[in-house]
Amino acid sequence: MPEGDTVRQAAARLHSALAGKVLTRSDLRVPKYATADLTGRAVLDVTPRGKHLLTRVEGGLTLHSHLRMDGSWKIYSHDQRWTGGPGHQIRAILGTHDRTAVGYRLPVLELLRTSEERRAVGHLGPDLLGPDWDPGQALANLLADPARPLGEALLDQRNLAGIGNVYKSELCFLLGVTPWLPIGALAADVAAKLTPLAKRLLEANRDHPIRNTTGRSGQDLFVYGRARRPCLRCGTPVRVADQGDGSRERPTYWCPHCQQGPAPAPGSPQARRARPSPTD
Repeated sequence: MPEGDTVRQAAARLHSALAGKVLTRSDLRVPKYATADLTGRAVLDVTPRGKHLLTRVEGGLTLHSHLRMDGSWKIYSHDQRWTGGPGHQIRAILGTHDRTAVGYRLPVLELLRTSEERRAVGHLGPDLLGPDWDPGQALANLLADPARPLGEALLDQRNLAGIGNVYKSELCFLLGVTPWLPIGALAADVAAKLTPLAKRLLEANRDHPIRNTTGRSGQDLFVYGRARRPCLRCGTPVRVADQGDGSRERPTYWCPHCQQGPAPAPGSPQARRARPSPTD
């Protein structure tokens, strides 16, 4: 699933292509909005909110989309071939005199009144890359359920908006604790670092297509995607196991030497992924 920095980059591309221009083509390919027509309206702006995209147009309307696992928006000039996927995967087309934005595989697409945007994004916690960022409130949200595993709490967008599975694993590594540690068990000095560190990581990557949390060229991530490979700090093989986020299990990476705290119990379904295998 795209994370806050990736969604912000998508919003910037859409804003650059559409904002201030009148729509000459509008095609929303979902049954509820199949007859909706936005042609003749100017696009006012495209704003990210956590992992959500809000495309605002004249007349007090907002097109709300969410990319989830594999959705995307592609921008094309009129002489370009559309290469984002087969036609049956297209969910939205917004065209101007010189650019066309095509939304592929969008699992969430709805047209709502701009005044009612809170219906779509009002549940979100402070946005790590947004003007409403409040590190104190974000930490208070996280600590409200002290027994919850840290990794699950970080993925809950009601606590703070913008962290996905990559940043979850990388943040836990940088803090030196496992994603299964109850968040209430964090030492006070570690808890104080949590939200400022999360913001620094996302801000450092907000304008870069290749995400980097290490500061090293050619070694972009400390643990994410590095199962069975040596930890960049201590050389211990990185492990991977499943951790839920309230809706599905997600692969979660950690170094058993550098990170302190509980891990999946031996023999548990989650721990099966942690055992080295040729398919990891």
